[in-house]
Amino acid sequence: MPSIRSSSRARTNSERGFALVAAIVLAVLYVALIELLLIDSARELVEARRFRAKVIAATLAENGAELAAAGMVARNSASVNAADGQGTISGTMRKTPDDHFQVDGTGTTVGLVRTTASVQLSGRIEGKKVKIEYAVHNP
Repeated sequence: MPSIRSSSRARTNSERGFALVAAIVLAVLYVALIELLLIDSARELVEARRFRAKVIAATLAENGAELAAAGMVARNSASVNAADGQGTISGTMRKTPDDHFQVDGTGTTVGLVRTTASVQLSGRIEGKKVKIEYAVHNP
């Protein structure tokens, strides 16, 4: 019986060592996987903030152009500046004597990611109809 106990103990010690090494390797791999997920989620958060800032800046620029263009049939020029929690808006409208117009709008976001976008509209007014000939959007 003593020989069985000694061989049994030897086998148990080597199995314990293998299990310990396997557990350590699995723990290191798990921590590395979690670290990769954290790095990826941080990168995606930065990209989401940048995309949100671009969309808001474009919307603010369009709002600035729209506010400046309000009532353009009756007016020769207009200028608007506003600010809110999302950012700042500015817009200008100029009309020539031959009823051509130029509308410019600019929007700048506030927050962690600051982005500026602009909109330029050009066209003509025929009677009470406004015809846009071209529009340029710059992010």
